[in-house]
Amino acid sequence: MNILIRNEERRDYRRTEEVAREAFWNLYFPGASEHYVVHKMRSHPDFIKELAFVIEIDGIVEGAIFYTHSRIVTSDGDFPTVSFGPVFISPEYHRQGMGRKLITYSIAKATEMGYTAILTLGYPYHYEPYGFCGGKKYGISMPDGKFYTGLLALPLQENALKDRNGYVVFSDALEAEGADILAFDATFPEKEKKVLPCQQEYEIACAMLDE
Repeated sequence: MNILIRNEERRDYRRTEEVAREAFWNLYFPGASEHYVVHKMRSHPDFIKELAFVIEIDGIVEGAIFYTHSRIVTSDGDFPTVSFGPVFISPEYHRQGMGRKLITYSIAKATEMGYTAILTLGYPYHYEPYGFCGGKKYGISMPDGKFYTGLLALPLQENALKDRNGYVVFSDALEAEGADILAFDATFPEKEKKVLPCQQEYEIACAMLDE
């Protein structure tokens, strides 16, 4: 198996979107939005092209990770951070360490580029192995002032998040309207939308507070 991680190029766009659609389909809700988010975020000012990576397996793109600018709003002003997501691997390569390779590689590159910290949303057990901790440890909340278990932070420099108490603002590049998602999804082969138990589990996880 020949594995290569490299920056995403224009020729990868459609393939990357196809993989995102397959990876997220029916995972968080019936259907998926991540393939559209990837499509539109590339032209957003917050998109960090240098941190957009794909992973090739035997010459075929089978996963990707994307970064955008984010920030922590503190009483002393805004503190710049970066955030990753979506990150995904083709279902046929799940649980084979490909996601770990992609995330580890991108974190190293973000560190080399001088970024101070990464903030993301997700299941803690997915990201704790990379050094992420709940935002509460650093006094970082969501905009509603609450500390959620799914808000995760990773300082890339020593004491980068010390005394950064405040709330995170993620890029609106990650937001998508239902009508736009449906219109874009119509350009792909039809897939069945299903209601699955994992979707309710995700809703519960999103609301879980770090107490």
